[in-house]
Amino acid sequence: MKFHHIGIATDDIEKMIAKLENFLKIKDISDIVYDSNQDAYLCMLTLDDGIKIELITGKVVENILKKRQYLYHTCYEVDDIELTISKLQNDGAFLVREPKKAILFENKKVAFLMWDLGLIELVEKGA
Repeated sequence: MKFHHIGIATDDIEKMIAKLENFLKIKDISDIVYDSNQDAYLCMLTLDDGIKIELITGKVVENILKKRQYLYHTCYEVDDIELTISKLQNDGAFLVREPKKAILFENKKVAFLMWDLGLIELVEKGA
């Protein structure tokens, strides 16, 4: 597993971008897209040093926002999503969301699991 990005919950992506621009050196900002498979609006920020931050808003993050939690997940890129899910489940993780195509990641499969590191997202490496 290779670190890919962190996911941050927000109730307003544009306001969060404006706030982060005051503190971080942002090199690239993707379009804000709606992903019906995830039922969320998403935007990817790439910082000057290559670190990526995904901003997420929508029903999927409403409950954690009510608790004033903003760090939603960490994401790891994997070669084989099904094999990695199996290995993580053997280590005690449980699948929260089955693999689905993700618009923000050019329709690569993503899955969510709860593990010792909290909620993690796996994104399958592209060809």
